[in-house]
Amino acid sequence: MVSKEIIRLLEKLPFFDSTIAKNLIPQDYYLRIVLSRYSKSGKIARLKKGLYTSKSYIDTIQKEGRYSTFVEFIANVLYPSSYISGEYVLHKHNILTESVVNITNMSLWKTAHFSNSLGTFIYHTIKKDLFTGYTMHNRDGFTIFEATKAKALFDYVYLRKKYLTHKNSIEELRLNTDSMNTKDIYEFRKYVHLENSPRLNAILTTLFRKDT
Repeated sequence: MVSKEIIRLLEKLPFFDSTIAKNLIPQDYYLRIVLSRYSKSGKIARLKKGLYTSKSYIDTIQKEGRYSTFVEFIANVLYPSSYISGEYVLHKHNILTESVVNITNMSLWKTAHFSNSLGTFIYHTIKKDLFTGYTMHNRDGFTIFEATKAKALFDYVYLRKKYLTHKNSIEELRLNTDSMNTKDIYEFRKYVHLENSPRLNAILTTLFRKDT
């Protein structure tokens, strides 16, 4: 009965870690039993080592139409000092028309990825002076850090710059840049100049031949 009451409390949280659980269940052995039991039964889901959410909470936000926003929120929770970018954001803006399965992120930390019942979350490392160009959004009751359209495009080509050695390789990305307005292009150019890379300058010219 005690474990059921504890789970009912945890089900009200968007996520919880082992520290929060331990405040409710101080005994390490009993805590491990409770988490293991409810993980196996599917009542709680392991997001990464020591981090969990509950099936009840997920069911609730799905009914409320907030599930996709919750998944984006978890992307920031899984790896602090990160923001959603690259393919995921480009697909949102119809710049990348191919379907996107993973949630791509940029981080100050080392490259990492996490797979759980919510999806696969991939984190790429970026230099500190390029860790910019993202905004904080409050959507559906969740706080999300997400790259602007221009920064998502920059991050996408930045990670691939060593392979984008000629015009054809850039065009083969099939990026739909028509939705990039003058302000977006100016912002993209700002990041290119910040990186001060001849190859990124060449990519900039190829992507926006009519506008640069």
